[in-house]
Amino acid sequence: MGGFYQSVASRRIMKKHVSSEFPNGQFLRFGVLVICAVVALNITPTVIAFIPDRSRVVQKRVDSGAQSRHRDNGIPIEGGGYRSLMRNGSGKVQADAVKEMKSEHKRKETIKSDNARKRRERRINRPLTADAPVEVIIPENLTVDEKNSIRIGNTDKDSLPNYSEEPEFMRRRLGSQLTGCCYTYGDYAAEDMCGLYGVDCEGGGDGKNEDDEEGDCSQDGLSFIGISFSVNTEDGNPYSYQLCDQFAMESIIDRDYDYVMSMDEDGWLVGGGYKTFDYSGKMPYIDSSHTELVRIGSLDVDKGGTSIAQVYEAMSSVYFAPLNIYPEYLKGGGGHHSGDEDEGDGQVESCDVTLVVSVVEEYDDNQNYSEYEYFLDQLFSALEDVNGGPCMDDRDTDPHVSMVRGLKFKSSYAQYNYMYSSNLEVAVWQAMYPNGVPIGSKSYAAFPPGGSSKREYVGYGNLYFFFDRANITSAFNPNRDLTDDESYYATLYSSGGSDTFYSSVTSVDENMYAGSNDNNDNGDWEHNPYNWKSSYAQHDMTDGWDLPPNCNQEGETFFGIPLSMTSDSKLQSTSSFQSQFDFENIIDRNYTYIESFGTNHGWLVGESIGNGAGSIVDKDTAHIPLFYMGTTNPNMGGMSLSNMIAIAKKIEFGALYIKPAFVFIDESGHLVMQFEADATSAIGYLYDSFCKQVGISWNYETPSNNVGSYTNCAMHAAGDRAAYGCGPDNSNTGGFCPRMTIAYSVEFQSEDHSAAYIQQANNYVDYWRSLYPTGVAVGTNKFCKDGGCLGLFLNRYDLYFVFKPDLGGSWVEYNGASAAPTFSPAPTWTGGCDDPHNFHLDKCFRKRFHPRQSAVAWDSLGEVGQLSVFLVTFMAATLSISIFLARARKRRRKGESYFAFFVRDLTRKRKKIWKKKKKKKSRRKKAADLEESMLGDDGASRKSKRSHKSSRSRSKSKSGRSSSRSRRSRSKSRSKSRMHDSDRNNDSGRPDDKQVGQMDPAQHKLV
Repeated sequence: MGGFYQSVASRRIMKKHVSSEFPNGQFLRFGVLVICAVVALNITPTVIAFIPDRSRVVQKRVDSGAQSRHRDNGIPIEGGGYRSLMRNGSGKVQADAVKEMKSEHKRKETIKSDNARKRRERRINRPLTADAPVEVIIPENLTVDEKNSIRIGNTDKDSLPNYSEEPEFMRRRLGSQLTGCCYTYGDYAAEDMCGLYGVDCEGGGDGKNEDDEEGDCSQDGLSFIGISFSVNTEDGNPYSYQLCDQFAMESIIDRDYDYVMSMDEDGWLVGGGYKTFDYSGKMPYIDSSHTELVRIGSLDVDKGGTSIAQVYEAMSSVYFAPLNIYPEYLKGGGGHHSGDEDEGDGQVESCDVTLVVSVVEEYDDNQNYSEYEYFLDQLFSALEDVNGGPCMDDRDTDPHVSMVRGLKFKSSYAQYNYMYSSNLEVAVWQAMYPNGVPIGSKSYAAFPPGGSSKREYVGYGNLYFFFDRANITSAFNPNRDLTDDESYYATLYSSGGSDTFYSSVTSVDENMYAGSNDNNDNGDWEHNPYNWKSSYAQHDMTDGWDLPPNCNQEGETFFGIPLSMTSDSKLQSTSSFQSQFDFENIIDRNYTYIESFGTNHGWLVGESIGNGAGSIVDKDTAHIPLFYMGTTNPNMGGMSLSNMIAIAKKIEFGALYIKPAFVFIDESGHLVMQFEADATSAIGYLYDSFCKQVGISWNYETPSNNVGSYTNCAMHAAGDRAAYGCGPDNSNTGGFCPRMTIAYSVEFQSEDHSAAYIQQANNYVDYWRSLYPTGVAVGTNKFCKDGGCLGLFLNRYDLYFVFKPDLGGSWVEYNGASAAPTFSPAPTWTGGCDDPHNFHLDKCFRKRFHPRQSAVAWDSLGEVGQLSVFLVTFMAATLSISIFLARARKRRRKGESYFAFFVRDLTRKRKKIWKKKKKKKSRRKKAADLEESMLGDDGASRKSKRSHKSSRSRSKSKSGRSSSRSRRSRSKSRSKSRMHDSDRNNDSGRPDDKQVGQMDPAQHKLV
């Protein structure tokens, strides 16, 4: 207390002193300055910085009274639309605009309340399958009892907070983009989103006609028995079969786009197939040309189908002769199902093109049935004997070869010229084979493609079982060889005998090509590229494109988000690009609701091997296309892959967050999952950037980029923006609409089945929406770990290049064959591999990390070679050990160990080897001495003297040790022998050795 009073007293004294020091009110000003100084010195300054996002602008508008709190009522944040609605003289928003926005908000709230009443009648988070796991998110701020109640499942929902209102702990922290994803409709269910997007989610799929039901068949299928016209060409897929040497199918297709404008994503089904890096970006399938003779249909016995084993058993009991095929004519038409033939739409009508063929019916003597009819009767009887299902089609079929679907010509004139040139080729075939020809080849093939079976000779007149259009599983040979006439015609084209026919046939009958369109005759017409619209980017992939100006070739290359996963029901080659969405939960594998598909493709999120419908067994190709780039051929108006990659590398975009909205049947009859089209999200900004940099010039808007490369074949305009795309907040006139196609042309068992499936699928979408209320950036722990990556697709089948957000890097992801950063087709830096910028290139990477030659040689052997080397080495080692043990048992001393015997035996062998070498040297020495003594010193040649010089010197040194007496005796004997030889030479009239040495060389003559 004393201290307190003391401080009070001191303050009084200070007050008195200060009042005397600062008269006339200056004390007040001085106190304010002192307080400000103390605050500035004792309080740590805190700087708060905000990213200028949309919420601050909205809050400012609400605080100023410009609008009410209704999610900003859709008022634009900037631009001409914002200025037109903003302030008048009094500083308030115009009354009519506010009234319109409030009515729109009231409509949305009405839809929401109506759908909320429906959701109360069922569980919206119920998964599609009973065993599908449902992840429960437990907030950290709950008590222990509340957490345990959630885990057990006994929690009263009314007693807990409502976490569907996007609580703080579930919100995303944005670091690299201005706005988030999908905040506006975070608490809306899938059914609510259907109404906001103007889509009917109550069904829409085609149901089966009850009159068409045959017996107990509940599943249509595409498997069949037929004849293959597959060829292997230079421009086609290198893995295509060569099964037809008679018809040059590549001569009746327009691979160079001289007449054709576009086709569906499969392109030409005949003529060799497509390579992976084809400019058109078509699906890289092998040649699948064929004519169907008998439709087996479904292979699921439980659905009324016939199994593959039953088909094989039936065909093994059927005998047939080689069938002769006669080419009739090429025709077009059909009016594709895409709806582009509607009047007033302005799009070019698409069609299907087929080659009509016929089976030549041959009759034996006194027979009323032809061999072909007899074969069909036998086959159907055999299928009935093996209990074939009712799904088998036993009706007569018109043999034909489907060449292409969804084709669009450039004009009626181009259509006429194509049909004429193709039918001229068919006319040549008719002249070559007046009575038809057995189809076959002298090549070798193994079935099914990619299998482990041995390649066998193909031959002629075979029939094949097609599991699907592109998958031959077995070949059936005829019961007899070809006759001489049949063999002549079957090998006529391959042996080079067709030149005379091509020179003689120069015209074609008008009836072969005049009816190119079976449905109607539109007269003369031509594609108007200036009728192109930005909304064409929302494209039906089973139909051709309407190309923009100056684009001469279509293309399927696009930027998008990969969503495929690896699953047990899919091909093992499928790669996993995300782990957030398991689309297997919305797939009807058991065909509970689905009856069939309108195309050869089944589930696009991965078709199972051995599926009953006989759909093409594709890997998982799930993706969201964002921006279609078109062809990669610059000579046809497109852009090269390297330039696409170079431009995308320089675009700085945030993590791409996505959020599913609902599942529905679109206007083309395809099963589609719609994702929220948030124009203010990172995806929206990325779409705007692509349009600004590589969109086509349209309506006085031109693109601009740093690379200086542009395209005329992109399906998006330079002036297009995400705000013009689909969705309740957009104008629905542009090309921005993130969707994922689940299946093409789905046909349900009935309309009730269609509605039930859509409802079940959207129930699972509601679960995903609750799990990711503000969207999710997809990825895995091996692919795009941070999530939100962008991919460059050659087509929906092949992901080629991947780009990380925030300029975090890029890499090749083609076919799962490479990982970052070993490959790059982008332009290189100067300096070669010494420049660090080029370290990521394939050439430089291999140079820096060059593998050892031994490792390369070992890897080149393959699994079989490595196993063979291992077995040979193992056998050699065991044989050596066995020989050693047998030798040791016989020669080992008593008490001697095996190791001691090994050492002793090894040293003994070395001694033997040394002794052998010594003996050889001594033998060589003796032979040399003997040769010297036989030749003599005087009669030896110069070469002999040189070669034996060292030997003589050694012998002289040794002879020096003998006695002089022996030397004298040897010299006497040697002189006597010389004298005796001299006498003999004189008696015979020949000069002696001395005389020969003294003769003039000129006296030597050859006789």
